[in-house]
Amino acid sequence: MLVTNMHIIGNKLYEIRKRSGLTRAEVAERANLFDRTYADIERGSSNMRAETMIGIYNALHITPNEIFVDAEAALDSRQEEIFDRLNDCSARERETALGLIEVYLHSLSK
Repeated sequence: MLVTNMHIIGNKLYEIRKRSGLTRAEVAERANLFDRTYADIERGSSNMRAETMIGIYNALHITPNEIFVDAEAALDSRQEEIFDRLNDCSARERETALGLIEVYLHSLSK
């Protein structure tokens, strides 16, 4: 799902910046922005032009997907697709697939 809410986008930028160990001033400088402009973007109170977005992506070494794609919604969609495909399988195929998933999940807990 595409994220268009500026507050959510700002929160994502904040989280990525914090994980990167950068200050707002450092990101602003790398993106060729004023500190205040970048702070407003992180707060979600400012819209961004394409050039501004590209500067921020480069400053944080990220892709647009990391900001604009809701990974949780994409995962839910993918899970639903897998469930649909399992439902289309024969009972034997479904049992085999579920067995494989069970073995894989068990291997993760070791």
